[in-house]
This record gives sequence, structure tokens and C-alpha cells, in this order.
Amino acid sequence: MADWSPEQYLKFEDERTRPPRELLARVPLDQPRRVVDLGCGPGNSTELLHERFPQAQTIGLDSSPAMLRKARGRLPDCLFVEADISTWSPEPDTDLLFGNAVFQWLPDHPAILRRLLCSLQEGGVLAAQMPDNTGEAANALQQEVAANGPWAKDLAAAVPRSDLLSPDAYYDLLRPVCRQIDIWHTIYNFVMATPQAIVEWFKGSSLQPYLSLLDAPAREKFLAAYSERVSAAYKPRVDGTVLLKFPRLFIVATR
Repeated sequence: MADWSPEQYLKFEDERTRPPRELLARVPLDQPRRVVDLGCGPGNSTELLHERFPQAQTIGLDSSPAMLRKARGRLPDCLFVEADISTWSPEPDTDLLFGNAVFQWLPDHPAILRRLLCSLQEGGVLAAQMPDNTGEAANALQQEVAANGPWAKDLAAAVPRSDLLSPDAYYDLLRPVCRQIDIWHTIYNFVMATPQAIVEWFKGSSLQPYLSLLDAPAREKFLAAYSERVSAAYKPRVDGTVLLKFPRLFIVATR
């Protein structure tokens, strides 16, 4: 898959930073030694960690060189590392592993969550939030458009995100290896200026696996077809805006 675009991602920085801010507020740590932002992207969530724990070594980890370049420019005092979360392991003095909207992209992410939690010392915290929106119209329409156009053969290799597990399943997976776990859902209703703004939002995230497989002309036609379907699915509110319903699942587990 082509590299991610930090500029596209940050078009909605305020909305994208609300979930990690709320996740961080529930982290039960005061003086961690080392905190790692897993899938740090352009550094917006890393900045939250750095501000909350100024005494700690703050590390951002991502597999995207473009995202890491943006993050390093934003936070020169932090350390940023290119690595694959699927195989990466933290240093022994790591007290917080923080994953903002990253684990849903990883094959077999439940096993990775458990492995990373087990890698922490007693009192360490794994905090993660993941979009739980595969059943929402904007996401379902991506798969429908991909399967029903002249680009269908080209997009056969695209792997859409899988559904998350239920909260019960995550609890049963992680509770045996931690002393405390907190799991909750939040449903955001982000105010978007137009249906096209919803398309722009997902161009920075879940549309990427599709768009990266198409050449420029096909990409534009795909986006036009998707935009048409989104406009039909998201009706304007009384002031002309549209609401993007966006459920997210939060987990805070203390070793």
C-alpha cells in the first residue's frame, strides 16, 4: 500500500485528536518512565502524551516514513522510530503503550494486544482506541463501490478492515493477564460541512487501501462514485451540515 498522507489526515486534526485525548484522560499513571505512541501518525497523539508526561521519554512508533517525517518536525524533543507493531516489543522500563486508531489495521490484532500487554511490567498500562464503524454507511459504501465498478478487478486485492471483536471478547482475552481493565464505547457525531467532507475524512484513513491500488484517472472516478453514494446516504441537517456517526471502542488495561 502507498504511504499515508499526513496532510490529508490532519485536515480533521481536531476531530481525530478528540478520541486520544479522552483515552489519555483515563490512563491511571502519574510518573511513567517511558511512554510509546503506537501508530503515532503525524504526532498529534504523541503531543498529548508529551504534554501529559513531560518527565517521561516519549517515543512515537509508526511504519509510515511520511507520517514520521511530519511527527519529527512537529515534536523535535521526542524520539520517533519506524517499526512494525506486529513484531515490535517495548523496552523493559516502558510504562505506557498507547494505541490511537492503529490496532484495527493489524491482522490478528487481538493477539498483538495481548502480547504487548504481557510485555509490560506490573503496573504498566496498555491503552487503545479503535474505530468500531465498519457497519456505518460511509464504510459499507466503500466496499460496495469497490466491488461494483470498472475498477473491481484492480481492487480485488484490497483488504478492508475486519469488524472488531465484542467488548466481552476483548475482556476475556485481556483480563487473565492484567489486574484491571476498563472497556467502553463512545459514539461521536462529527459535524461535517458537506457530504464531500466525509469523503475527505476517509481519504485520510479507510479509503487508502482502495485508492493506493488505482491510477490517477481511475482514482478520480472511484471517488466520484463514492461521493455520489455518500451524498445520498447522509442527508443535510437543518443548517445544511451533515453528521458523521463514528463509534469507537476504548480499552485501558493495567498489568
